[in-house]
Amino acid sequence: MTDARHVLVLPDRDAAEEVAEELPDRFGVTEEPQLVRDALAGEDDAEDAQWLVVIEDPTGRLDTASLDEFAAEHDGWLEAP
Repeated sequence: MTDARHVLVLPDRDAAEEVAEELPDRFGVTEEPQLVRDALAGEDDAEDAQWLVVIEDPTGRLDTASLDEFAAEHDGWLEAP
């Protein structure tokens, strides 16, 4: 077991929620991912926030290149570990 965690960075809440909904069908993710608002430094407005989708991958079976491509489909990216 590798006990990995993947973080997808998305431009807004709608994109993050859409990604979270698609993860089970696309990647077989069984645990519900965590959605986290990541306000940009010095910004108080929710419109200026990125959203993170945190995916637990305890067996290390998820392919990082595929996750990055998936996030890119929603104008996001996979955060480097």
